[in-house]
Amino acid sequence: MTEFFLFAKDALPELIDGTQVTITLTLGALFLGFVIGLPLAVLRTSGGPWINRIVLGYLTLFRGTPLLVQLFVVYYGLPELGISFSRMAAAYLTLGLNSSAYQAEYFRGAIQAVGSGQMKAARAIGMSKWGALRHIILPQAFRLAIPAWSNEMISMVKYTAVVFLIAVPDLMGQAKIISSRLFAPISTYILVALIYFILVGLASLILHLLSKRLAIPGVSIEMEGH
Repeated sequence: MTEFFLFAKDALPELIDGTQVTITLTLGALFLGFVIGLPLAVLRTSGGPWINRIVLGYLTLFRGTPLLVQLFVVYYGLPELGISFSRMAAAYLTLGLNSSAYQAEYFRGAIQAVGSGQMKAARAIGMSKWGALRHIILPQAFRLAIPAWSNEMISMVKYTAVVFLIAVPDLMGQAKIISSRLFAPISTYILVALIYFILVGLASLILHLLSKRLAIPGVSIEMEGH
């Protein structure tokens, strides 16, 4: 046990650097996923049949293929078409696009849970369709989506681990370097597991408190996660 604590003392500075990259990737991917996913959710609920099919095809593509394959296509495949990204840019883009497909479904379910009656009432008093969405439907949908959306944040913390395969210096990337340099894979990955456990625990706690504070009494929805 003493040896493990001595090892942790030496390894933690580099692992903390990797943890900062993991947190940054998580937040960046979630933001990109939100920016893309919310409009997709609106199009799924309010667009025409052809738009709905196009959006559904996008969602099926990113939800139906492995994240690692998507990462390799973006980082290794797109350069063959003349489109190149840095390691970090490829990581952000892949994680964000993948997250957008899941977030779109979370928000779609939340929008539908608000109920069509409120849209009809808003239109009856002279509001436009998009005005009703913006001022009445979406504010409620955001609150309803928080419990399901929290699953996305927790999943993304763990899913960032794949980016070490394109040499991004995240938590797993730093762990690989430390493990190779110090010849201590078991101690290294036990420490990494503890850090991931702490990150997930903190994220779960924060989102649980937020969900309770913003919950709409008597209304809830269940969504399919990753």
